[in-house]
Amino acid sequence: MGADKTGDSTPGRLLDAAGRTFADQGYRAATVRQICRRAGVSVATINYHFGSKRKLYAEVLSAIFHYAMSKYPPDLGQDKANTPEEKLHAFVRSFLLRRLDPGRPAWHRRLLRREMVDPSAAKRAAIEKAIREARVLLRGILAELLGRGAEAEHVDTCAASIVGQCLYYQHGRPVVCRELRPATVSPEGIDKLARHITEFSLGGLERTHPFPPPARAAGEGDRPIRRRGAGRG
Repeated sequence: MGADKTGDSTPGRLLDAAGRTFADQGYRAATVRQICRRAGVSVATINYHFGSKRKLYAEVLSAIFHYAMSKYPPDLGQDKANTPEEKLHAFVRSFLLRRLDPGRPAWHRRLLRREMVDPSAAKRAAIEKAIREARVLLRGILAELLGRGAEAEHVDTCAASIVGQCLYYQHGRPVVCRELRPATVSPEGIDKLARHITEFSLGGLERTHPFPPPARAAGEGDRPIRRRGAGRG
């Protein structure tokens, strides 16, 4: 998203007004007139700046994912020197922060919840690259934990289980806050939750591993699953 579409500019006001309206009404129910009234502009302004309501919606989704991915990249600055356990913890923590960040506009979460229930083509286009990069990163971490002999299906199933744990705290947020107290989604609570999911996932990887991890020869990247102390670094 270009710099001319941010802040207090007309495109910026349109993006904010459109995001709030789409979050409240859904893409289909939201009208151009509602969005423009909220932004304080004429009904012709959307076509002038974005071309159509559909393109505006795609731009809103792109802005949401750009905000989240730039603030909390999936690797959180990890590199090859970090252990796979540390990398997994960073991945989980960044995932939770992107979805539970208390400083994030509330309409971001409402709109994304709508998209999870009724995904649009705009969402697929907006997040395809981000999801692909995150998926490759998580698969690489799991392959490092499980060893190069791990079957792709097992790696993918483990990845889905880890992501599913994180998504529960996003989509089940009202229940979580009622049953586990709002502190669960506070900054400190997110850190604690990230450590729990990491430890729990490492235990699951160890328990469901279909074969013993290979012995790690000198200079090789494979290492056995190690649970204790994961994510503490």
